[in-house]
Amino acid sequence: MDVNLAPLRAWDDFFPGSDRFARPDFRDISKWNNRVVSNLLYYQTNYLVLAAMMVSVVGFLSPFNMILGGIVVVLVFTGFVWAAHNKDVLRRLKKQYPTTFVMVVMVASYFLISMFGGVMVFVFGITFPLLLMFIHASLRLRNLKNKMENKLEGIGLKRTPMGIVLDALEQQEEGLGKLTDYLSKARE
Repeated sequence: MDVNLAPLRAWDDFFPGSDRFARPDFRDISKWNNRVVSNLLYYQTNYLVLAAMMVSVVGFLSPFNMILGGIVVVLVFTGFVWAAHNKDVLRRLKKQYPTTFVMVVMVASYFLISMFGGVMVFVFGITFPLLLMFIHASLRLRNLKNKMENKLEGIGLKRTPMGIVLDALEQQEEGLGKLTDYLSKARE
């Protein structure tokens, strides 16, 4: 599996004027999920840069707690993904309610980290960047280039780190799953 890092998008595309941001339709969860997944894939390198800056600042102020927090979150996330692949109840939860699944991972991580006293590092170094990514991905309207890049990612022509994480969470744009299933059957 060849993994490629997505290009860094222009910052004026990432933070355009307010005309490219809109509140999602909370009544249509499927459409909102498509917008979030699409933006997470398209702007993943920009999100990585912003998260790295926040993690660097918090890590500089409290390196041990930041490393501990990162290790705990990765282990808890990996454990939950592994359990979801082996337990049907968790698999359905992960597929139908991805936000709830991520929240459970974060709450479990919070309780584990609170035993070691690094709660503020967890909040500002790990949770806050994830929250900012989710808010931006929810509010940013998609454009044509965004949609085309995501189609290439979805049919397997490009593999990126965010694509791998979203695959682990079994999240993809609606309709893209049908195309991916068809192509994988055609390859067999």
